[in-house]
Amino acid sequence: MRGAYHEELDSISDGLVEMANLVGSAIGLATTALLDGDLRLAESVISADEKVDDLQRDLENRAIAVLARQQPVATDLRVVVTSLRMSADLERCGVLAQHVAKLARMRYPQRAVPRDLRRTILEMGQLAQRLMAQAAEVVITQDVDAALQLEKDDDRMDELHRMLFQHLMDDRWQHGVETAVDVTLVGRYYERFADHAVSVAQRVVYLVTGEHAGELTTDGPA
Repeated sequence: MRGAYHEELDSISDGLVEMANLVGSAIGLATTALLDGDLRLAESVISADEKVDDLQRDLENRAIAVLARQQPVATDLRVVVTSLRMSADLERCGVLAQHVAKLARMRYPQRAVPRDLRRTILEMGQLAQRLMAQAAEVVITQDVDAALQLEKDDDRMDELHRMLFQHLMDDRWQHGVETAVDVTLVGRYYERFADHAVSVAQRVVYLVTGEHAGELTTDGPA
């Protein structure tokens, strides 16, 4: 019975990794669709989010079943509860990737991002995908040091986000209000995506140590 029980817990972890891989791929593809004005790719990202939703529902059902049947305590209880919270973070990442793709679709056949900001948006998209890949690896390895490093790596996303606003506030901005709104939104989508990736890693810290990430670093709470 205990073997089957731990197999159930492992399957929940596997589901989280699958979700992380899917949303990481989605943000990368959505970025390409946005920058290239690729309608077909944008549509594929939008429709693929249903798979993420299905995975979240399945994971939640399995977690609730474990709670009902096994009544886990201590570390096992943390696994189940933390997994539910991580699945919510990952589901939100899927929605954010979908938002990027929807913006690409809305502006088609034009491109939402002006040429002088393409490099910044590309870096934000690549960084979002990389942070999610790191988060997935942390879920697998339960490496606390790697989880804490993720928050430091997210500093670059915050920097890029600030750079976008500097462009928007520059007197030389010539792309109009509509494009300014598009850039503001897409910058927010990437920034929030990265925040959720960091949140996943922080939840792993709590899972392993029983303490919140901010209590283990000298930088204070996240």
